[in-house]
Amino acid sequence: MTHPNPPGPYPSYPQQQPGQPYGQIPQQPYPGQPYPGQPYPGQQPYPGQQYPGGGYGYPGQDPYGTQRPPLAGWGSRVGASLLDGLISGAVPMILFIVGMVMTVSSQADSSCSQFSADQGLCTRSTSSPMAGVILVLLGVVMGFVLGLWMLYRQGKTGQSLGKKIVGISVLRERDGMPTGFGMAFVRNLCHIVDGFFYLGYLWPLWDEKKQTFADKIVSTVVVRVK
Repeated sequence: MTHPNPPGPYPSYPQQQPGQPYGQIPQQPYPGQPYPGQPYPGQQPYPGQQYPGGGYGYPGQDPYGTQRPPLAGWGSRVGASLLDGLISGAVPMILFIVGMVMTVSSQADSSCSQFSADQGLCTRSTSSPMAGVILVLLGVVMGFVLGLWMLYRQGKTGQSLGKKIVGISVLRERDGMPTGFGMAFVRNLCHIVDGFFYLGYLWPLWDEKKQTFADKIVSTVVVRVK
């Protein structure tokens, strides 16, 4: 006895897609329905929502917001650098110079012979050379700590003290946020490249984004904030 319709092969399960949980059948959208995660035709995203694959903010939106802040001029950048150097270097430099003078003076007094001292040709100083050495070391340490603090402040807020006084800020070019201490430190090291014939420091005079070589390496811009 033969069957009128012999049974065919068993239906196979849908093939497992890479990255899909085992046993889960991929869902197909209804007619006219978009795939999961895709917007309906003409649908606008909610505030703060972005489509998959989109960049920062809305598609085509400037990452800095509705309007980019104006770029800082070369003069304001130079003024901020001079103020930073004065604020972080004045007191340490004074301590360093005073300590060096005291150390050299103590060494000169120690070379005065007893005969010359008795004849009044030289006078012995009661100051110790150790005091001068301490002042020199104190000036070096203070300058180093103040320099790191300036970089930390610039990395966290975008502004060192000098930049805050002048009204400019160092921000990441891609999203307009402060760089963080690490990148602020790297940017400061990259100023070594700017120092060759001072060309990098002068580059903002004609550059479209008013960037130094260090700015281009770490992708930062300097903008006016007031």
